[in-house]
Amino acid sequence: MNLEKMASFCKKKGFIFPSSEIYGGLAAIYDYGHYGVLLKNNIRDAWWEHMVQLRDDVYGLDSAIFMHPTTWVASGHVEGFDDPQVDCRDCKQRMRADHILEEFNIDADKASLDFINKELNKLKEEEKIKCINCGSKNLTDAKQFSLMIKSNLGSPVDTLSEENVVYLRPETCGGIYLEYKNMLNSMHPKLPFGIAQVGKAFRNEIVARQFVFRTREFEQMEMQYFLHPDAMDEKYEMWKDLRWKWYLEYGIPEEKLRWYKHNVLAHYASQAYDIEFNFSCLNSFKEVEGVHTRGDWDLSQHSKHSGADLTYTDEKTEEKFIPHIMETSAGLGRITLMFIDNAYTEEEVEGEKRVVLKLDKRLSPIKIAVFPLLKNKPELVEKAQEIYKTTKEKWMCEFDVSGSIGKRYRRQDEIGTPYCVTVDFDTLKDNTVTIRERDSMKQERVDISKIIDYFKSKLED
Repeated sequence: MNLEKMASFCKKKGFIFPSSEIYGGLAAIYDYGHYGVLLKNNIRDAWWEHMVQLRDDVYGLDSAIFMHPTTWVASGHVEGFDDPQVDCRDCKQRMRADHILEEFNIDADKASLDFINKELNKLKEEEKIKCINCGSKNLTDAKQFSLMIKSNLGSPVDTLSEENVVYLRPETCGGIYLEYKNMLNSMHPKLPFGIAQVGKAFRNEIVARQFVFRTREFEQMEMQYFLHPDAMDEKYEMWKDLRWKWYLEYGIPEEKLRWYKHNVLAHYASQAYDIEFNFSCLNSFKEVEGVHTRGDWDLSQHSKHSGADLTYTDEKTEEKFIPHIMETSAGLGRITLMFIDNAYTEEEVEGEKRVVLKLDKRLSPIKIAVFPLLKNKPELVEKAQEIYKTTKEKWMCEFDVSGSIGKRYRRQDEIGTPYCVTVDFDTLKDNTVTIRERDSMKQERVDISKIIDYFKSKLED
């Protein structure tokens, strides 16, 4: 499946829509439809369960999108959060210089502008690079393009003056660092401990043409783990292992995953690895989550710029120090795309093509679909509605009477519904229904009185 086909499938089936489409759309901004938001929320909840609910050393947070503007001065974002941009002089197309170099196996991630332009000039001399839009070779040198999106709070006059400028946060971890002291004082955790949150972030991407893989408004699932520097190596390996196993737990085949080691590191980092997934719609391995060390740089910077004391005192040794940080950072939109990409299956059934999303049952948007065999038989419809009302109290369910039973099965296959319940004429005789399983398409008769226990064993155990 290519990216165009993936986007079309997601739109047609109610997973993901282009934002503001009736006005021509807005580049790199997307809305999640009914099935999309259910899937995304199930993924979010699965992450939260593993990161917070099942652990005693990680606490939850929901920090604000707007923060004091000095936050981003301290973090270095105002001065240096940018990407290298190349323009086509003929059609004015913008391009990411580091992405151009990647096509020639030149690692320019976090590389200096001088290095990038040196490598670009070599390729220009050899006439190997051209505009992705018009094919022209008349390209500019690379320049820095700020990813920060400015806004304002307060007076609408002169809204972007430096007096009242604020930024839409480019990453969610900033809020975690600012609330580190409050969390320490309110929850009284002992090192090591983590703070996790899921929230929106915003980046003014130069080029964003990879569907929901790269967007200007997106959700991050991040956890910042605070620890003594002597514990970093041990805990780093622990979290790498935990995060890798999470993907396997929810049905991602190990052969579709790999670790990518960053050789060019940010100045504060000692190690940086990404988990990459082999997207069929992108025809390559791409990052879905980063597991990085950050040292004590973040808290030290915020302590310096705010004047707040962000040291930690060990009760046993009385040692005072700024905790070091290890982070896990995942894009919720990317991971949603990953699960759809992995689950999308085309297979032949009795000479016809069947499209099915073989999602982990815990992630499926709809868990159970309930049908009457025929919609023009009131007794069947009434019995089916009774079952639907009972099951939807416990699980996300759907009731459908439109089209033949075969077409209804196919519609549920396409959105990943693991079970379908059909009420037929035998139901009126013996109080049993047909339950069909998505992947095997096997059917079995189950007594209506045992339906809740049946689905508990299938969906919850």
